[in-house]
Amino acid sequence: MTIYKFQTAEHIVAGREVVDNISEHLSLLNLPIKHALLITQPALVAAGAAEKVEKALEAVGITVDLTTDVEPEPTLENIERVFSETVGVKDYDVLIGLGGGSILDTTKLLSVLKTNDTALENLLGTDLVEKAGLPTILIPTTSGTGAEVTPNAIVTLPEQELKIGVVSRYLLPNLVLIDPTLTTGLPKPITAATGMDAFTHALESYISNKANPISDMFALESIRLITANIVTAYQNGADLDAREKMLIGSMYGGMALTAAGTAAVHAMAYPLGGKYKIAHGVANSMLLPHVTQFNMDAMVDRLASVAGPMGIDTKNLSSEEAAQAVVDKIKELTTVLEIPQDLREYGVEEESIESMAVAALEVKRLMDNNPKTLDKEDVKSIYRKLLV
Repeated sequence: MTIYKFQTAEHIVAGREVVDNISEHLSLLNLPIKHALLITQPALVAAGAAEKVEKALEAVGITVDLTTDVEPEPTLENIERVFSETVGVKDYDVLIGLGGGSILDTTKLLSVLKTNDTALENLLGTDLVEKAGLPTILIPTTSGTGAEVTPNAIVTLPEQELKIGVVSRYLLPNLVLIDPTLTTGLPKPITAATGMDAFTHALESYISNKANPISDMFALESIRLITANIVTAYQNGADLDAREKMLIGSMYGGMALTAAGTAAVHAMAYPLGGKYKIAHGVANSMLLPHVTQFNMDAMVDRLASVAGPMGIDTKNLSSEEAAQAVVDKIKELTTVLEIPQDLREYGVEEESIESMAVAALEVKRLMDNNPKTLDKEDVKSIYRKLLV
């Protein structure tokens, strides 16, 4: 008998302007809350989003501290420093993460660092967290990572030129607020990169070796929502309907990867982020069409079934033609969204390919989930396609 497992956030509240009423949703936690730490980024302070959360909480008697010290693509050292300066020295009833994937991941990690008497480096890997952390509330402001509903958090290790995940059920948040009004001010490059990151989560989950009926449901709906709305959100950031559908699509992508996991695209993206500081969404977007093309002969029918949700007319197309149309559509999206396609723009040269391939293959958790086995020469060949 095949057994499928699914887990996600404890509570999810979604809708326009739900953050304005955050104090009302705290009752879902069934906890006495007097002191909160708001973890966010400077841009959201400048935009007034952080103040909105602070005022709503302070109006009901909750004291709110704020930190904006989390770096983009945070390193182990950065997270440990934020912990030692905030959560490690004060008692908080709840941690609130307001921001993109880096903020949400760090909030989850700070939560378990408070209750697990160990260094962060000892938690890198799967199921190494022993105790539940402080209660967390996650509020995503990009439509990309899906981190608000996953048991994963990514840490950058500069000395190893790699990113490594912490995976634990204890990273799942207690409350998630999905508010599209917080995403309308996203710059076009971030809209493109995070949106394609979410699309990658969904597609890789759908074709992964661990794909199952639960993950398929979320993956296909994520693919449908993102494909239909990403260009509109990119071209008209104020389109609230498109923004809302992108945010839900991103969340579904996170749910899909929680149930099925990602694969070779993510494994190959980690060295690009770890060594060259290429944003995770950009790295995924660059790699996705090439890795999918490589995988195609191992999953023709599976990939062909994605064409419909992507809005591709498959009438009179064979499975092979429909599968190829999916790859072509992905390439079209990356062009329209102006995703960079040349690794040389980031300083990557031919002599870097060998070490990146070795590093990517070390991410066995993801490489083993790919529908087709890649050896070092395969990985090097795909990287070279991006040396324009």
